[in-house]
Amino acid sequence: MFTENCFYISQTASTNELCWELMKERNIPEGFVVVADFQTAGKGQSGNSWKSAAGKNLLFSMALYPLRVPIEEQFVISQAVSVGIKNILDTISDDITVKWPNDIYWKERKLAGILIETSLFRNKISKAVVGIGLNVNQTEFPGEVPNPISLKQITGKSFNREKLLNKIRASILDVYGQWMPKKIRSAYLQSLFRKDGYHLYQSETGIFRAKINRIYPDGALELETEKGETAKYYFKEVKFL
Repeated sequence: MFTENCFYISQTASTNELCWELMKERNIPEGFVVVADFQTAGKGQSGNSWKSAAGKNLLFSMALYPLRVPIEEQFVISQAVSVGIKNILDTISDDITVKWPNDIYWKERKLAGILIETSLFRNKISKAVVGIGLNVNQTEFPGEVPNPISLKQITGKSFNREKLLNKIRASILDVYGQWMPKKIRSAYLQSLFRKDGYHLYQSETGIFRAKINRIYPDGALELETEKGETAKYYFKEVKFL
């Protein structure tokens, strides 16, 4: 079912894949979303799958045309999306953070995941599809899903998914549309999971305690150990313990 800014389908393999197909077939506007009740092959980061019960959560992908974003700084798109989502979830509960690079957490548990795919044209990011999976009304999760939590589990309340989607979509477009990269990066840094103090991490060199120093424009994470040693990590090069 099509509307001006949305395409709804009860089931699809992946909302990201379907969004790409629609961007090729139609002149869909920036901020257009593809929404499904269930995905048979939902995608997460680095080839992981995203599993969600049918009709319980928010599964959607948003079309963006970020031509103004330098390729080497494209992580700011992820930061804008993360901040936009958090701004809405902050009105629902305390203790919402962004776990680097772009998972949304409540305390120590995963509430949402984000997957951003881009297409390049003449050394510019011509198109981007932002896939978002947010646990909303689901209360039981498969055992293989690590540390999940839903809004219903947090608050004890059920949520109207359409209203929540509209709020999140508007919030993302507000943060992204204002396009103030320094402000976006600052808000993202302040939103980070474990942004204060020293915590345990693991890299190929072993387990260590460190604090978050900064996030580079390309998305790399800089950690500083208790001895004052700093190191730069990209996604999958360091693990939160």
